[in-house]
Amino acid sequence: MSLAKNKPAIAGLLLTVAFIWGSAFVIMKDALKYQDVNSFLACRFIIATCVLIALKPKALRKIDRKFLFKGVTIGLLLGGGYIFQTFGLTMTTVAKTGFITGLYAIFVPIFAAILFRKNITGIQWIAVALSFIGLMILSFKGLSIGVGEFLVFISALLFAFHIIALGEWSSSMDTYALTIVQLATSAVLTYAASMKSGFHLPDSGGGWRAVIYTALFATAFAFIIQTWTQSFMPATTIAIILTMEYIFAAALAVIFSHEALTLKIFLGGGMVIGAMYLIIWAEGREKIPA
Repeated sequence: MSLAKNKPAIAGLLLTVAFIWGSAFVIMKDALKYQDVNSFLACRFIIATCVLIALKPKALRKIDRKFLFKGVTIGLLLGGGYIFQTFGLTMTTVAKTGFITGLYAIFVPIFAAILFRKNITGIQWIAVALSFIGLMILSFKGLSIGVGEFLVFISALLFAFHIIALGEWSSSMDTYALTIVQLATSAVLTYAASMKSGFHLPDSGGGWRAVIYTALFATAFAFIIQTWTQSFMPATTIAIILTMEYIFAAALAVIFSHEALTLKIFLGGGMVIGAMYLIIWAEGREKIPA
């Protein structure tokens, strides 16, 4: 049996990606105290892109004009998502960032249905409403919504469109080459954004460790796996499995960053989780790798 048909193995790979992304929240939280957001992201994407090219330079031969257009579009969505998410992370907690980012699992089936004119079920609308209530509980500060939470919310929208675009285009494109193009695009975008205040390299060993970890594992490895699995699995299924990252993020934040899981986070996060499981139920259990 090929790996593409081995559902438990695929689920295991995606859960590994989710764990890496969840751990990256904790690692980045400290690193961003010493390096600005865009410089950190630019370093991360530049290193990841260079490593992938160095490992398989022949993949560049598969890139033509049409391939480049699609890859750059996907990369702009990805890079934009990370810029908003990482700025938001500097203004809110790891747990909240993880929970709100997980909303992309709700947005993917909704926007995919709208873009491709598919019917939206009553269960999906209930899931959307429940997720928004959970978001409001998580992010409300008095009578206003926190800026950090709002920025992470925008990132969740961009990540949803990234997953949808990847699901539509990746099946006809080379996985490795597409990963290079989207990461290179994100590198250019974040580097350009860093020019406003000046591009800065990490100035500490801890900063470099965070950049290297996120570049190699949370970027190069993770996006090769995501791009490959989306060439043959439904976008909604991918999104649902990857939302495990917010659970890992919250758990690791409690263990290593000593963040408190308050009643507010439990209630809001619980509603987001409930919304995600409604989507799972609506999709049908048989469609999700066991």
